[in-house]
Amino acid sequence: VQLQASGGGLVQHGGSLRLSCAPSGSILTPNLMAWYRQAPGKQRELVASITNLGSINYADSVEGRFTIARDNAKNTVLLQMSKLNPEDTAAYFCYMRRYGAYIYWGQGTQVTVSS
Repeated sequence: VQLQASGGGLVQHGGSLRLSCAPSGSILTPNLMAWYRQAPGKQRELVASITNLGSINYADSVEGRFTIARDNAKNTVLLQMSKLNPEDTAAYFCYMRRYGAYIYWGQGTQVTVSS
């Protein structure tokens, strides 16, 4: 099974993008879904996460601008990003984990915000 992320691209400062991520095959419902990002020369960092019970966590840098959501029926995770700024430029990776069963990472989708 692979996670397929889509929705990245080039956007102007202040613009919006919507990322989505879905598994290529059938998986057991993840306990945790998340988005991470990695900018050139920097460590990968958590952007947002959501549990199967709906508990959500955001990085301080995106709080109020990004919204994470999940569709448990399709095992997909979305990231709605608004008010983007150049500091948001990075490769974005989706992540899914079911405790005791699996951890999957997506291949990364590039988000570039022009100033």
